[in-house]
Amino acid sequence: MDPIQIESGQRYLTRINPKRIPHIFTDVLIIGGGIAGSRAALQIDPRLETIIVNKGKVTQSNSAYAQGGIAGVLDPLDDISNHIEDTLAAGKDLCNRELVEHVCHAAPRHIRELIEYGADFDKQDGKLALTKEGGHSHRRVAHALGDATGKELMRALVLAVENRPSIQTWTKTPTLDLVTEDGKCRGAIIWNRYHGKTLIWAKQVILATGGAGCLFRETTNPPLATGDGHALAFRAGALLQDMEFMQFHPTVLYIAGGARYLISEAVRGEGAYLRDSNGVRFMSEYHPDLELAHRDVVSRAITDRMLKTNHSCVYLDLTHLKRSLIKERFPNISEVCASFGLDLSRDQIPVRPGAHYMIGGVKTDLEARTSVPHLWAAGEVTSTGLHGSNRLASNSLLEGLIFGAAAGKGASAAALSQPDQFSASLLPEWDSEKRSDEDLNSDDLRNSLASLMWRDVGITRSAESLRDAKEKVDFWSRYVVNREFKTLSGWELQNMLLVAQLMIASAIERRESRGVHYRSDFPETDAAFQKHISVIADSRK
Repeated sequence: MDPIQIESGQRYLTRINPKRIPHIFTDVLIIGGGIAGSRAALQIDPRLETIIVNKGKVTQSNSAYAQGGIAGVLDPLDDISNHIEDTLAAGKDLCNRELVEHVCHAAPRHIRELIEYGADFDKQDGKLALTKEGGHSHRRVAHALGDATGKELMRALVLAVENRPSIQTWTKTPTLDLVTEDGKCRGAIIWNRYHGKTLIWAKQVILATGGAGCLFRETTNPPLATGDGHALAFRAGALLQDMEFMQFHPTVLYIAGGARYLISEAVRGEGAYLRDSNGVRFMSEYHPDLELAHRDVVSRAITDRMLKTNHSCVYLDLTHLKRSLIKERFPNISEVCASFGLDLSRDQIPVRPGAHYMIGGVKTDLEARTSVPHLWAAGEVTSTGLHGSNRLASNSLLEGLIFGAAAGKGASAAALSQPDQFSASLLPEWDSEKRSDEDLNSDDLRNSLASLMWRDVGITRSAESLRDAKEKVDFWSRYVVNREFKTLSGWELQNMLLVAQLMIASAIERRESRGVHYRSDFPETDAAFQKHISVIADSRK
């Protein structure tokens, strides 16, 4: 199927005069410092100079917030073929089998490498403690700090990065755009808090910017997850695919007025029940795997139960579990709940679904190459084919780890073979006059976008809801794209509107229900749509 061609608006978000801004030169530029970006950096030959730029702090990535763990066959009673089949089953016939096999076979080695980098996984009787999560046929999820795996993995990787003299890490440095010349990626325009707009020239660029959960009102993602990498790559001419597939996590702590907080799937893996507002354990009415059915099934079941009971949430029940188990396995979740006066071992915990993981993204191959020469990508910003239409729990950190290493290896080899020559004809396609952002309330528009996406492009979609969403987003985009913003909130808004357009266009095209994409007007899976839907910038403008 040919890609959907969509207008990208201005090629660059801001006008650039190369004679008036600082220029930085490096061998490899990595945009994003989560698990994919950090692991990529560690794979770069130390003879090369590497710069990692982070929009925020390194502790603010989705990787650092990950709770449940990382999946891999580490138990002799398990088998890699089981992990492969579980991943394929979750993906609903859209996974790339060759890639799934590659990842599942590589998983144990990469988890052991994390231990070599200093990651301290939880142990039981001297061996790695493994838990079971939804969709897994065996216990194969390694975890750390009970329920703060991402925090521990990032601690180890960031320390390893800091110990490499050839790697610089810049924080609070948003990327405005990738720089391209003759179709090749040459670097990026970043915003340096000391010098403003800055050009970073690089022989090779690795995109590891994470997800887009903040497009939706209800989300587990940190505020920085605004789909920037998806928008950067699209404007640079990269092919994106599966943009209709946003995974919603079934259990997000729901306290009116409180920040949304993920309640890990591992809670249900250890035996927690889901009950509705009447106290009924309801998952038996929806799937034989009960609380450990795939995430898309559980999310829709919860949404349906909320409608039937006319209640704003459902409840997680752990009261039948041992208090010692709860304290050991879920110390951070227990602490968060306690801040709201809730005791995991005694109280019913209010939860509802929230946008969690962006499955669609920049199309990459087994070696993390994108369709743009000199541009690599890894982690949640990509669409590798591992997840198909529904990600298996705890395969995300694994994907970032494996393809981060692949991107680092490929970019390193390519950069070593390139001479130190940098040149480009930078011609920002700007009109002579642009409207400023002074008369636009970007925060209000961002909130309106998130509410619209949650309502019309959320867990349940239809032709009508998608059409309404498209009309509103297209309208907002028309008067936002032609402005030159000078702040991060404005650039994020422009990126979010663009990614929303890509997501809506892909969802309209997929006239079936598959995995995390559910169309109430096409509730069945259709073999005619056992294919990927791709989008690319319209080259005819």
